[in-house]
Amino acid sequence: MLLGKEDVEKIIPQKSPMAMVDGLLEQETDFSISQLKILNENIFSENGFFTEAGIIENIAQTAALRNSYQAILDHKEPQIGYIGSLKRIEIYHLPKVNSIIKTKITILNNLMNVSIVKGETFCDDKLMAEGEMNIFLQ
Repeated sequence: MLLGKEDVEKIIPQKSPMAMVDGLLEQETDFSISQLKILNENIFSENGFFTEAGIIENIAQTAALRNSYQAILDHKEPQIGYIGSLKRIEIYHLPKVNSIIKTKITILNNLMNVSIVKGETFCDDKLMAEGEMNIFLQ
């Protein structure tokens, strides 16, 4: 693991209770992988499951984590990002409370201040959700 929960919360703009990533597992040139243990008290947990909105927020925060971590490696100030649009979002299954999800963000394209990313969320190696986001960097 590259970063644990305390370090992650220091570098992403979202803070508890809105932080939806608690670890950075891997960072490569064109992708990053985060993790999140889904707790019952998570604001996106409902009826024993992590909701669709939580999964989408987790994908977006994985992109924010990637951006912030890369900025630190490059000795730069992290840019704040905003979701511009969602494309082809498919939620296949909702992860259960107390499970750990892993989310992979793949950079499809960077153009000026816009990143196009593909997000894939897994639980126990099973694909739970996937889709694309356009993220505008400030």
